[in-house]
Amino acid sequence: MIVQQKLNKLGLHYGTVDLGEVEIKENLTFPQLNRLRIELLKAGLELMEDKKAVLIERIKNVIVEMVHYSGELAKVKNSDYISEKLNHDYTYLANLFSESTGTTIEQFIIAHKIERVKEYLLYDELNLTEISYKLNYSSVAHLSFQFKKVTGLTPTFYKHLKNKKRTTLENV
Repeated sequence: MIVQQKLNKLGLHYGTVDLGEVEIKENLTFPQLNRLRIELLKAGLELMEDKKAVLIERIKNVIVEMVHYSGELAKVKNSDYISEKLNHDYTYLANLFSESTGTTIEQFIIAHKIERVKEYLLYDELNLTEISYKLNYSSVAHLSFQFKKVTGLTPTFYKHLKNKKRTTLENV
């Protein structure tokens, strides 16, 4: 909505406005482009014109959506899922992502999955078996190994720490 407001303010005609993408129906002049850039920056947004940078952002968005906002991770390979969502060859996407970010797509997915595990542990609604199933781990042992590798703590110890750190409202 913010992007639409900025486009309307500048009198620009646009088609679709999706997460991270806008279809502008006319060719922008250099002053119009600069004005749009300034207006978006005021709203905390950035204008990305480089097609590769846009694709990298789309890869990140697909991963965040996949890990954080879907009920359960699809029971397909991450590479197939990402490739299908973005209509690009996975090898191309993986190479582009690595060159640009200095990390692999798989490492990025693991980092987000571990953050999701932390959320589940914090809310204490699911046990480790349920979490591992929901996040498409092959086993609880695999989840635990990966969690410890990333955080330095076991999931159980992390959950225990979380409980110790919490203070009741009366004691704040």
